[in-house]
Amino acid sequence: MNRTLGWLGILRLGLVQAAIGSLVVITTSTLNRVIVVELALPAILPGLLVALHYFVQVVRPRFGYSSDLGGRRTPWIIGGVAVLGLGGVLASTATMLMVSNLWLGVALAVLAFVVIGFGVGAAGTALLVLMSKSVAPPRLAAAATVTWLMMIAGFIVTSVIAGRLLDPFSLPRLIATTAGIAIAALGVTLLASWGVESRHEAMPSNAAEQGIATAEHAQQDFRAALREVWAEPHSRRLTSFIFVSMLAYSAQDLILEPFAGAIFGLTPGQTTQLSGTQNSGVLLGMFVVAILCTNRATARIGSLRVWTLFGCIASAFALVTLAVIGFLHPANLLKPVVFALGLANGAYAVAAIGSMMGLVGRGRGEREGMRMGLWGAAQAVAFGLGGILSTAAVDLGRALFGSVPIAYGLVFVGEALLFVLATVFAVRLSQLESGSDDDGDVPAYAA
Repeated sequence: MNRTLGWLGILRLGLVQAAIGSLVVITTSTLNRVIVVELALPAILPGLLVALHYFVQVVRPRFGYSSDLGGRRTPWIIGGVAVLGLGGVLASTATMLMVSNLWLGVALAVLAFVVIGFGVGAAGTALLVLMSKSVAPPRLAAAATVTWLMMIAGFIVTSVIAGRLLDPFSLPRLIATTAGIAIAALGVTLLASWGVESRHEAMPSNAAEQGIATAEHAQQDFRAALREVWAEPHSRRLTSFIFVSMLAYSAQDLILEPFAGAIFGLTPGQTTQLSGTQNSGVLLGMFVVAILCTNRATARIGSLRVWTLFGCIASAFALVTLAVIGFLHPANLLKPVVFALGLANGAYAVAAIGSMMGLVGRGRGEREGMRMGLWGAAQAVAFGLGGILSTAAVDLGRALFGSVPIAYGLVFVGEALLFVLATVFAVRLSQLESGSDDDGDVPAYAA
């Protein structure tokens, strides 16, 4: 496939990510609030459901492998969004069913979130593979930033629209709103992805060779293909890096605001603003990395390798600093440290995604979907574990030491150690890639 997708094409594929984000936010945020507040059910219920949709994405390698066999990603993107929309409607229906029959509603919700996980896994994996094969290496960081920002845009737009449509609130209105968002998301996906793959896919020089390759793939079972990809050093090391770093990245999400409230006495409104400060840092970090990596004049300092290492090390330093100020209580330092943490996280995240996109084509041909699926599965499982392990660790620390600062401090230090371990994996991956830059697959400034 020719890597000639322009900025307009990148934005179009970004709209697909926005569509995916719009469906995810309605099922993971809005339904979460309805179950806990309107239905007065334990918060652990939506927490487990959200974790479930992450854990089932362990099937991403299977989706990627199937898309490799077919050779086209667009059907998987469209089909994945359709399945995701169906899962969202099922989840809303399950929420209403919980009122009259709790256990039947919970059972339907479990099924719905499994379907949601399948939809996200299928569409997300195929989308990243299509983008990575269509975008020129110097633009990968910018493409990763666009993908992330469009996902956030999907969150915001859907939250605003759904908020208006849901008033006055009723459970039937919730189902109708979810169905409307699902239809709109599928429509956006169809329009945004239409013709992108056919325009940028390089036709094989010999149709017979393509048929032989397809037959060979058909004869090789999924497990053998997975072992083949896992045997590739860069695939194995990148999987380890993604899992460890994303575990550290996601573990802070559910404990940062409680930490600020418990240690510094911030109100809910103030902790929400603090999260906004962190997200502002994330966005700035992404923009900086995208600009530096896209500009050839800054290619050396804008290398994704450099920013991956910097993001991990800086994130570890910021987390240790948070642990320290938890004991010293310097209120004037909390916001700057949280902003710095967001800045480091943003730099790391976009560099990591850009690296995934840059390395997906390295190794045996026609295994791009399998590789991206493997890395996506590692990321999803890490996200599912991060919130559960961090909150459980805080509770355990408070029970063992009887000290809130110690409990949060130990968890922050643990996350910092994970980022340090991720740095080790990143260095090993960088050494491996430095030894293979001459093969021309991925230029040094891109990988």
